[in-house]
Order: sequence, then structure tokens, then C-alpha cells
Amino acid sequence: MNSFEQMEAVIAQRRCEPMEGSYTCYLFDKGLDKILKKVGEECAETIIAAKNGDKAELIGEINDVFYHLMVMMNTCGVTMQEVCDEMDARAAKIGNLKQFHTSDHNS
Repeated sequence: MNSFEQMEAVIAQRRCEPMEGSYTCYLFDKGLDKILKKVGEECAETIIAAKNGDKAELIGEINDVFYHLMVMMNTCGVTMQEVCDEMDARAAKIGNLKQFHTSDHNS
């Protein structure tokens, strides 16, 4: 079991078997709006960490984003397997350039 699968399992367990003092349970109790707010906050902190060039801080913030995204995924009924399946489907298309719409800004 990889780290993402392990985290997904812990998050699912917390939802089914709430544990007092659990931050994950706190997020579930507060609901989707709180979870989405945390996703946004962690994304902003990740951007700042990347801009500041502190690799250790960036790694920590990326982990925070992943965790909060996974709580959101659980709340919305999305599994890691579904995300991986989509990633695999997209990877199969690598090299197939899309034709982008271009407009004539001179007219």
C-alpha cells in the first residue's frame, strides 16, 4: 500500500468511525465549505512556498494540499483509483497535440 492509499484509507476510516480530537473528523463535521476553504488556503501557501524557494517548506505545503484534496475527494465520493484511472487515460494521450483556437487580433 502506498502513502496515498494509506492516507485514503485513514480518511475513510475517520469518516466511518469518528475519533475524538481527529482533525479529519473536525473537517468532516464542519462540512464541504470548510474543506474547500482549507484546500484554497493550502494551495495559496504552496504557491508562496514555491516562490520563496524553500524546498522543505514547499514539500510540507504540497503534502497539506494533497491531504486536504483527499478529504474533499472523500466528501465528494471521488476515489484515488478514479483519479489515477483518469491520469492513466490522459497519459495515453501524451504526444497528441490539441489544436487550439486562434483568433486574429488585428481585425
